[in-house]
Amino acid sequence: MQDHVRHAIRSTFDASNEGRIHFGQVIGQLIEVGVESYYVDYRCGRATYFLPDGDSLDLAFGKPAEGIAEVFDGDGVRAAIRGAQRGEVMYPEFKALTQRAGCAGYTVWIAGRHVSYFGRRGETHVERFPD
Repeated sequence: MQDHVRHAIRSTFDASNEGRIHFGQVIGQLIEVGVESYYVDYRCGRATYFLPDGDSLDLAFGKPAEGIAEVFDGDGVRAAIRGAQRGEVMYPEFKALTQRAGCAGYTVWIAGRHVSYFGRRGETHVERFPD
């Protein structure tokens, strides 16, 4: 992976985790450097970014302070997504809200224009990117 790509991914990751940029900006910045998808695992506090050539970058963030709820609440996940889409919920709060709603992680399919959220028992919610 080229240094400028690694740096752009890391900068985007940091800005998102600090609540300085919203999801649309994250996607825009990752598209610019060729990221195809990324996977976030709340349980182990890791985000992995994938490029089309097979390269990947794995970055760590803090594990959830409150843990992840056992029961997946799709309505709670959707409410957090809607808040983020309106610009009312930035990523630090989004993580807490979705973890309370039983979301254990998610995959952002940039090329496929959707996000797959999953619970601890394999429950899922698929959210398409807005047009």
